[in-house]
Amino acid sequence: MRALLLIAATALAVSAAGTGVAAHPRLAITFDDLPAHGPLPAGESRAAIAATIAKALNDAGAPLVYGMVNGVLEEREPGSADALAQWRDAGLPLGNHGWSHTSLDTMTPEQFEAELIRNEPLLSATAQAQSWHWFRYPYLDEGKDPAVRDAARAILARHGYRIAAVTMSFADYSWNEPYARCVAKGDETAIGGLEQSYLAAAERAITASRAASKSIYGRDIPYVLLMHAGAFDARMAPRLLALYRHHGFRFVTLDEAESDAAYRADVDPSQPFDATGLQHHLPAPDGPLRPAGFDPAELTQICR
Repeated sequence: MRALLLIAATALAVSAAGTGVAAHPRLAITFDDLPAHGPLPAGESRAAIAATIAKALNDAGAPLVYGMVNGVLEEREPGSADALAQWRDAGLPLGNHGWSHTSLDTMTPEQFEAELIRNEPLLSATAQAQSWHWFRYPYLDEGKDPAVRDAARAILARHGYRIAAVTMSFADYSWNEPYARCVAKGDETAIGGLEQSYLAAAERAITASRAASKSIYGRDIPYVLLMHAGAFDARMAPRLLALYRHHGFRFVTLDEAESDAAYRADVDPSQPFDATGLQHHLPAPDGPLRPAGFDPAELTQICR
């Protein structure tokens, strides 16, 4: 029986390789907007949200998940720094998301560099010995003006950063605000609906990103998932991670995923900008594969 199972597994792997679809695709998970994303529901704390997410990640065996930091959030929510301590104490690394989460398209190169550097003392003090020289563009905005875009890349290269590209997303942030409203109203039925639509959106994003990867590269590249450190994300983290395992994903580090050749120009800011990769053709979460319940206009009306 064991031999038959081995033969069947081998045949499945060969078949998947022949179609460019991996039997066990790789997935690196990242979280943006630490230490304080979205509204804080009653009874929650930023530290508890970070601890819940970190526990779910560690329980699922997701290694070295980066949390991208906006330092200004500590000023806006005194005490939220405890969330960064929870992340670090769980053994998870931190990265630079810009001081104030400002779009590159609204800044000069000099302002961009100031935003980058202003975040560094917090990262250096909190991350301690862990590497924090990964940068995630706020809003994934790499600059519409080629001159500004290229200047920003040169700044990142000069400061020793790699760019944390994104190749899978389902706009998870859209559920955090309606969740807080539903908690305030005690509407468990509405929260159940949010849970269902959230997981449905994540599943559709899997299909969309894998199809786009097959179209662009002819294969499953290692994917990098964009998430946000919000209260509803924390609530859903165990079920979301179980969904990815159900689809056969193997969790890997950001370093491993983005060492793939598909990410070379995206990750290395010293390389010329290249808009041909999946990073720049990320399927829209509200596009043709949009699940029932994920209409941004509808989400904004839930629990009003």
